[in-house]
Amino acid sequence: MRLAIDVMGGDQGSHAVVEGSARAVIEHPGLELTLFGPRQHIIAELSRLPQPLAAAASRLAVSDAPLSISQASSAAWALRHGQASSMACMLRSLRLGESVAGVSAGNTAALVALARRELGTLKGISRPAISTAIPARYGRRCYLLDLGANVDSPAHRLVDFAVMGAAMAQCVDNVSLPRVALLNVGAEATKGSANVREADRLLREYPDASAFAYQGYAEGGDLFEGKLDVVVCDGFVGNAVLKASEGLTRMLVERVQMAFESRLSGRLASLLAKPVLRYLKQELNPVRYNGASLLGLKGIVVKSHGGTQAEGFYYAIQRAVHEVEHNLPARMAGRWERR
Repeated sequence: MRLAIDVMGGDQGSHAVVEGSARAVIEHPGLELTLFGPRQHIIAELSRLPQPLAAAASRLAVSDAPLSISQASSAAWALRHGQASSMACMLRSLRLGESVAGVSAGNTAALVALARRELGTLKGISRPAISTAIPARYGRRCYLLDLGANVDSPAHRLVDFAVMGAAMAQCVDNVSLPRVALLNVGAEATKGSANVREADRLLREYPDASAFAYQGYAEGGDLFEGKLDVVVCDGFVGNAVLKASEGLTRMLVERVQMAFESRLSGRLASLLAKPVLRYLKQELNPVRYNGASLLGLKGIVVKSHGGTQAEGFYYAIQRAVHEVEHNLPARMAGRWERR
């Protein structure tokens, strides 16, 4: 299995991407990666890999792409001037069949625009959506979309998001009838914007009862209750919810640890509770959930958080591998054709 990696564009620089890529091929013996970016720059980063990650270099191919798209660039600029960029070259390798999935920590708007042009969307889907899994109670997870690809979405697009999210839950998590809800400011029928109220009507009248079980409106806290499989919103709301959840999680874990260590008796309790705290950090650490899928494309593209470190980028690659193993675009296309 060969994946394509956009080395440039992340907030932490190329070192985090290269190190995360090296860790991925160490953990997955059948995995090979092509790293897209300035050749000499990438070779220099590979030479700085610590042992035992240096052993991964033989499965990390380098493809020269001299330009990069900055986080400040617009999608329009990327479409006009970004053909030689590491991001565009990475996506082109997917279109040509040289790689089966791509991962980038670069400019989100540029990635969505270029992926849409290079790969195209599945039949019946006008625009891709960004989705990720949110950890919920009882060890479950809930897919939230859109997370920023479509800042302001009309009602019919919110319905598309519901279908794509439900297909994701069915294909990846084997949920037979995903429970889908619309994110709103309350459960009452009169609340929410005109787009949300119209999407609610369309989802209640959706003709394919096997696609999902529509649950009506959900509020922010319902994401974590373990009673929903998919929550739908526009990209502005979804991105704000995701970033707030990540910040709250980090603060809660830190506060719990500080509470144990604040007194002498607390220090003793902290030693006793250390395994539990370690488990809590591992389960709730936003890094583990890094990597958002661009759903609706004809290929697999995963967007890593721009500010992630090497460990986070490793998890984004792992997500891409998981989607390849589930043959996600083909299975999603099959479900979409049954609409």
